[in-house]
Amino acid sequence: MQQSERILIVDDEIEITRTLEPALRAIGCRVRHRESGLEALKLIANEPMDCILLDLGLPDIDGIDVVRRIREWSVVPILVVTAREGIEAKIEALDAGADDYVNKPYDLRELLARLRVALRHNARRAAGGGGVATFDDLVIDFTQRSVTLRGQLVQLTHREYQLLKLMATHAGQIVTHKHILEGVWGGSQKSDAQAVRVLMGHLRQKIEQDPVRPKLLLTETGLGYRMQAAK
Repeated sequence: MQQSERILIVDDEIEITRTLEPALRAIGCRVRHRESGLEALKLIANEPMDCILLDLGLPDIDGIDVVRRIREWSVVPILVVTAREGIEAKIEALDAGADDYVNKPYDLRELLARLRVALRHNARRAAGGGGVATFDDLVIDFTQRSVTLRGQLVQLTHREYQLLKLMATHAGQIVTHKHILEGVWGGSQKSDAQAVRVLMGHLRQKIEQDPVRPKLLLTETGLGYRMQAAK
């Protein structure tokens, strides 16, 4: 994590903020805090942020609505940090545009690790991605549309490449079934979650050492998939 990253905490629980804010400042972050969704939206519109830590149970508007409004004009990373549990809540937040979802109570070390992943992804996006992404022995050249594994060219179908590209550009983040359907099939009603699972299985066969126990393309049960962040 670079020094002076600008982090916004949106949470009306004072005890949470009292613990989290000093931890962020201790690693060099500049921290702002707002207790309501509308206050947060006003601040974000006038002051650029590098990441937003957002609670869902806000006193004025639901945090999901905050995510949707931000996504109308910004790609800033949003980490939902909330006591709201259940797969459906996670899917709703991720489909609305959140980058990650952490339940309260959380381990501070895990939260900071997820924050680092989001910031790395944002930095790569701001830099234009550099054209090449490396994941251990797997190298993806977006400019040449080529994929090599341990120096050998991997032959992928168009949709397999589109899926790999989507996962790589969101490395370290959960990509929902809905996001994959929209990104690979264009949201076609002829495709569903089963089509995603089949395509993912084919891709794993080509790039995973053990497709049954994948280490790169991980399943997030009930949500979608996550590609291990590039090193």
